Amino acid sequence: MTPSLFALSAVAVFVVVVLLKGAVIVPQKSEVIIERLGKFSRKLEAGFHILIPFIDRAAYTFSLKEQVIDIPPQVCITKDNVSVEIDGIVYLEIQDAQKTAYGIDNYLRAATQMAQTTLRSAIGKIDLDKTFEEREKINVEVVTAIDEAAMTWGVKVLRYEIKDITPPESVKRAMEAQMTAERQKRADIAASEGLRQAMINQSEGEKQKKINEATGQAAQVTLIAEAEAKKIDLIATATAEGIRKVALTLKEAGGMEAVNMRLAEQYITAFGNLAKTNNTILMPANVADVAGMIGAAMATVKEVKDVKTA
Repeated sequence: MTPSLFALSAVAVFVVVVLLKGAVIVPQKSEVIIERLGKFSRKLEAGFHILIPFIDRAAYTFSLKEQVIDIPPQVCITKDNVSVEIDGIVYLEIQDAQKTAYGIDNYLRAATQMAQTTLRSAIGKIDLDKTFEEREKINVEVVTAIDEAAMTWGVKVLRYEIKDITPPESVKRAMEAQMTAERQKRADIAASEGLRQAMINQSEGEKQKKINEATGQAAQVTLIAEAEAKKIDLIATATAEGIRKVALTLKEAGGMEAVNMRLAEQYITAFGNLAKTNNTILMPANVADVAGMIGAAMATVKEVKDVKTA
């Protein structure tokens, strides 16, 4: 290799190294902290960037995506001195990469430690029963505490979730026994309430049945009375109409003769019926004087007519 070729190759290698040292590609949702001669220079967002080789350097690279941190299980003491094991999850994201780079050495470890200490403090203020009932309150308390501290780190804590609360075996057995007794109590109460409601419904049904029967009987009596009254009224009206027609007939020509004929027929029919229904036959004092008896009846009718006419 000639000296000139060697020099050309060296220049080419130098150019490649410069390009590799100066070219920076930043992915989406990421930021790169650039230091110039050891001091903060600027932040690079997503895209292609050229740095000054050997002067600028990409000191830190951070993802701006939401990050999930598992909080390891830890033993906490409740207000009523019961040890429980609790673990959780923290969701956070970097909002200021410069503060994250220079504000704290390890923000993930710091957030984890802060979550554990805040959780122990929150659990120590409440009884065991409340730890299961007030999960949301505890989560909010942990998020508030971490978020206040993380403001200087350029980190925003989005939420904290308790994963599991595990009490000791003896406490678990006692809790299960308590729950069993409580469920049995609720079952007994429900059964007694059901029996009570059934008895009430039965008595209400019997009461309504008696009311309905009494109402039906009253309606029946009323209808019978109304029907009887209607019957009496109709009979009286028909009787009055018949008498009125008889009276009108008596005024007409031949009316008296028609009445005589009718009375004679009824007289004979009545005696005929008596002969059919009784062994003892009643005979008029003067059987041959049927016309006389009819005449006496007609005289009575005539007297009544005269009285009405007068």
